[in-house]
Amino acid sequence: MIARWQRSFVLFILLSVAAWLAWQWPQSPAQAVWGALLPLAIYLLVMALQFVLMHLTNRTDAAPRARVSQVLAAWGAEVLMGLTVFCWRQPFRHRSLPDWLPAQPTGQRGVVLVHGFMCNRGLWLPWFAHLQGAGHAHVAVNLEPVMGSIDEYADIIEDAVLRVTAATGQAPVLLCHSMGGLAVRAWLRAHQADGRVHRVLTLGTPHGGTWLGRFSRAVNGRQMSLAGDWVVELQRAEPAGRAALFTCWYSNCDNIVFPATTAALAGADNRLVQGVAHVEMAFDPRVVRACLEEIRRG
Repeated sequence: MIARWQRSFVLFILLSVAAWLAWQWPQSPAQAVWGALLPLAIYLLVMALQFVLMHLTNRTDAAPRARVSQVLAAWGAEVLMGLTVFCWRQPFRHRSLPDWLPAQPTGQRGVVLVHGFMCNRGLWLPWFAHLQGAGHAHVAVNLEPVMGSIDEYADIIEDAVLRVTAATGQAPVLLCHSMGGLAVRAWLRAHQADGRVHRVLTLGTPHGGTWLGRFSRAVNGRQMSLAGDWVVELQRAEPAGRAALFTCWYSNCDNIVFPATTAALAGADNRLVQGVAHVEMAFDPRVVRACLEEIRRG
């Protein structure tokens, strides 16, 4: 569903720009160009506002505050990454590479990849070659309904875990971006599945909610409100020791999940990566290398 929405949005923007250029170019080429650049300008301004709010909010956070140069670099990287992920990989390429469940076990642990809010499995496309090359069976889920409750995703994750476990004979690693980490915690709660997962790796997951959650009108968006009822109840329902299953990466330049330490989880192996934006975190070379090492270590 999210692919259809994003594909329709991208095509609408492109057709609108083409129509504007065709209409305005004979009258004023300069006006035609400036008008055609308006969607990009709006995108750049919205992204800039996120980073400004993040930097201001992080003033009182325990994580080291990012330098202005780090914030600017993260903004530039996230602008490019956002266009790549939301305007190409997810709307047009999400089915281009299948899950990989080899007929014969490779002896390596498998991986379940769980995307975040307003995403689909297309987010993970660059990871597939790394995983298959190292012999790791993998399934990347699509969480639907897109704007439904996070609790509704538990059965989708359960199915993926069963498939990977059957293919490898081993409990899998779950690799999660953003809301995906909360969906996995909801799955653990619903299925009491602690013994069926080897490790959970979260990248920019709002374990304590996020400041931006207050503005969402989606059910799952509201559930991610900072210190909101849903995340607080999730924490209360978790048994002692569950957090030890988790390795959590968080950043002082995360433009979606802030304050920064809300992406850390008490009792987990929490790892700060400085100067990395929200979507960028899923592809940062340092994070990718560390995650692959965690997966191989199993």
